[in-house]
Amino acid sequence: MTRRSFFLTLACSVLMLSACGFQLRGQQDYAFKRLFVAGGSASANARLARMVQGGSDTVVVNSVTSADATLQITEGRGYSTLTLNSLGVVEEYQLNLSMNYSLIGKDGTVLIPPSVIALNRAMTYSDKYSQAKAAESDILFADMENDAIDQLTRRLSSVRSLHPAPGEQVPAVAPRAPLPPPPL
Repeated sequence: MTRRSFFLTLACSVLMLSACGFQLRGQQDYAFKRLFVAGGSASANARLARMVQGGSDTVVVNSVTSADATLQITEGRGYSTLTLNSLGVVEEYQLNLSMNYSLIGKDGTVLIPPSVIALNRAMTYSDKYSQAKAAESDILFADMENDAIDQLTRRLSSVRSLHPAPGEQVPAVAPRAPLPPPPL
């Protein structure tokens, strides 16, 4: 009886997984085959190179002259106070990461106009655990950077041609207004 229930459970889980629309990321087909990345942090550039080269036939090159497209990245990080206690001491910080980027073709064509990916995370804070909270903020910034690179690779796949027609250009993306923090 247990063998039958195992196969029944397995069959039901396969049916439920196929019905939810789950699909693996698969192979990307970028319009450019050689990409040069200008700017960005070393860790962001390394993850971007792994994501692009591992999921497509595009290669990240070290020279702008041998590239089909140039991705320009600037990154900004910051803290802001999220909540204070009754004594005016900070209890929570909001960590902010913004990644500005644009994609320019070899001939100077703007493939993706200047756009922004803006992310934030909330982090509790206590003076007693300042070293641990500094390490936590580093982990949260690394997580946000990974999320931003994932979004950026999906955005790069929206470029269909190195010479887009006037109606086929990729629009710029700006961050939407931040949501208010949830009540505690």
